[in-house]
Parts: sequence; structure tokens; C-alpha cells
Amino acid sequence: MSGRRLGARRPGLSIRVKLASSYAAFLVVAGIALFIVGFLLLRFVPDGNLSLDGGSWAPNRGDLLEVFVRYAWWAMALLAAIGLGGGWLLAGAVLRPLDRMTEGAALVRDGDLGHRIDLDGRRDELTDLADTLDAMLDRVQRTVDAERVFAANASHELRTPHAIIRTLVEVAQADPGGRDVELLLRRIAATNERAIASTEALLTIARVEGGGALRTAPLDLAAVVSDTIEESKADAAARGIALTASIEPSVVNGDCVLLRQLASNLLGNALAHNADGGWVRVVLSTAGVLTVSNGGPVLSGDVVATLTDPFVRGAGRARTAGGHDGAGLGLTIVASIVRAHAGTLSVTAPASGGLHVRVDLTR
Repeated sequence: MSGRRLGARRPGLSIRVKLASSYAAFLVVAGIALFIVGFLLLRFVPDGNLSLDGGSWAPNRGDLLEVFVRYAWWAMALLAAIGLGGGWLLAGAVLRPLDRMTEGAALVRDGDLGHRIDLDGRRDELTDLADTLDAMLDRVQRTVDAERVFAANASHELRTPHAIIRTLVEVAQADPGGRDVELLLRRIAATNERAIASTEALLTIARVEGGGALRTAPLDLAAVVSDTIEESKADAAARGIALTASIEPSVVNGDCVLLRQLASNLLGNALAHNADGGWVRVVLSTAGVLTVSNGGPVLSGDVVATLTDPFVRGAGRARTAGGHDGAGLGLTIVASIVRAHAGTLSVTAPASGGLHVRVDLTR
């Protein structure tokens, strides 16, 4: 059910007016109570003419009631004025943070997702509300930013394979007699597979960066890494890459699918961005620290610092002797998965060349 639109409600009294009126009403009620108590006390004063010893005059009940009623009305009016004026000021001071929240919400509604209420002061109901709103805005901004990045990255990465397929089709249409249908289909299929792989990689990033709670359970990371190594041996052998491993038993809390994706990306990245006849070394410690090292060209520190950004391929790493043309998302996905597991990721480039990636999943 949709909520009411702003301005659809009939106008009413502001909270400040209501609070000020309630303060004034409270004081008036308290005054009436005292007024009644005064009347009850005056019942004990004798009625009629009173005279003291020596013939001096003393007021009786009627005299006191006359004076009491006259000044009681003035007192009631004064209490009502103090209640309204003082209540107006107090309500304004109390509600000032709400005004700030309303202004902030209006700015966010108009598109300023970076605005935060950032309410100062000690903890109370209003500061708790402001902090909750700020936390909600943080999550909304992360979600919107992730969607924008996903859309931009998808457009960027999928534009190339679509353009390649269009070119292949146009060339084939321009030369019907000389077209090689089998070759054309193989090239279109390969390009389509690249687009599918890029889309799946982007969806993995979006899933991890979505901000939802990650379902974790104790799992055998050694078995996950060992299975990934077995799956990668054929690719390593085809290019003459020496793949060695030192795997110790390691149990960590994590998402099995995502950690399998992490291990697969690390191994795939190390093999793809390597030289024929090179090497890859995988080490897993009992504490849950996974390191993957590989040989290859020498990379500068500036290049290494950007390798976890989407679609960034280091110099000499975009196309290797094996003909690999990656999407540039392997380490980006690894970084996202590590963040989701509250781990740490370290990417360094040895002076001898290649890359050294260290993932620490201990918590």
C-alpha cells in the first residue's frame, strides 16, 4: 500500500503549538487544583463579622473569598500566559533537532544522498533517531552507488563484445559468397561466452557489495582450495606453467560459494596473467591465510594499486602468450568477497616480476 504524498493531508496544528498548549494546560490545571485547595482551606474560616481583642477588625470568610477569587483569576491568567510563552520556547528548543532532520530528509529526497544529519549532543531518543537515519542513508547511498557502478561497468564491458558481434555479422553480410560459417559461429560463440563471463562477474560483485547480511558457516577452506587447484592443473599444463601448492588444514567461517569463487579467481588470474613456462605457488596456512604468487612481467606500484578496480588490467597483463583477454574483474571480485568476510587483502608486485596476493580470513 502506497504512503500518502506530501501535501495530501489536511493542514493541522504543528507539534510545537500542541506542546506549548499542553504545557499551558498543565499549568492551568495545576492552578485550578491550588484554587480548589484554597477554597477548601477557607471553609475553616468563620463567617460573619469578626473582631479581635481590643476591638480590632479581622476579615471573615466572605472577605477572604472575595480577595482570593479576584487574585486567583489573575494568577490563572498569568499561569496560562507563562505556559504558552515558556512552552513555545521549550518546545522550539526540543524540536529543533527534528527540524534539522526534516531539512536533511528533504535534501536527500531531492537527490543529495551525501547529506547527513550528524546531530551533536549526548545520546537520547532524538540522537538515536538521527544516527539511525544517517546509517540508513549510508546504506542507501552505497546501494545506489553500487547500482550506478554496475550499470556503468556493464555498459562498458558489454559494449565491446556486442560491437565485435555486429562487425562479424556485417562482414559476413557484405561477402555472402566468401563467408566461412563455421569460423563465424566459433567467433560469435567465443565473444558471447566472454560477454556471459563478464555479466556473471558483475553480478557477483553486485551481490557481494549489496550490503546484505552474509550467511557464513564453518567450512574446510583447504578442500575448497584443493578442488580449485585440481580444476586448474589442465590449464597450467597446457601452457607449461609449474603449479605447486602447500595446503594445510584450515577451517574458516564463510560463504562456500563466494570463497570458491575467490579461490577460482585467484588461480585463474595467476595462470592467465603469466608467461608460458612460468610458475604459480599456492600456500594456505592453518590460520586461514591464503597466498597466491605467480611469475610474469614486472609491474609498477602505481599499476598494482589499481588492480582491484573494475576493468583494470596491469601493463603486460591484458593479453598474454596464452591469448587470454580477461574482463579485468578477477581481483575486483576477490576484493569484494574479502570485504564481505571482514578479511584483509594485500596485492604486491615482487621486483623479479609477477604478483603476490595475500588473503587473510582470520577474524
